[in-house]
Amino acid sequence: MRQTPVMAEPRRGRPPATSRRELELIALRRFTEQGFDETTIDQIAAEAGVSRRTFFRYFNSKASVLWSDFDTEVGTIRSALADARYNLISSVPELHASAAVHYDAWERAISDFVAKRIRQPADSLYPLAVGRATLAACRAGYDRWVARADTDLTVYLDAALRALAAGFAPDALRGQSPRLARNAR
Repeated sequence: MRQTPVMAEPRRGRPPATSRRELELIALRRFTEQGFDETTIDQIAAEAGVSRRTFFRYFNSKASVLWSDFDTEVGTIRSALADARYNLISSVPELHASAAVHYDAWERAISDFVAKRIRQPADSLYPLAVGRATLAACRAGYDRWVARADTDLTVYLDAALRALAAGFAPDALRGQSPRLARNAR
């Protein structure tokens, strides 16, 4: 007895979701095969089974497809270079020793600024303490940033300096993102 093949019912409703990466791969393949100028957004969207509007949810323009991961890649490169620099400075004794000269110059710049602002000699206790405490807070923020590499360095520096300005009160972390507050601990 011969069975009749069962025909699948046409799909109803919204088509399956298309990812940014899927659109990117389709666009890159089409750019390679038929050229950038000859490829249209409508062609890319049609091949992915989505509307032109959906394409624009992921990309600002056809050219932005080529640059979609560029910022992420630049961030990765920056992070890798920062890690390499920090690891070199902290692991090579000669570089570690020379870092003290740079830290000292940075600390003095802060101390000099504070001394002028409060009209005291730069080598008096208060300006020196502020300079050294500021440097220590920034180094702590930098160390944490290198260890985590989960956000921009300025976020950690800002958090460390806010904690210093608040006298390291536990509530100094309020108003920060929960992730950063957790990581600052």
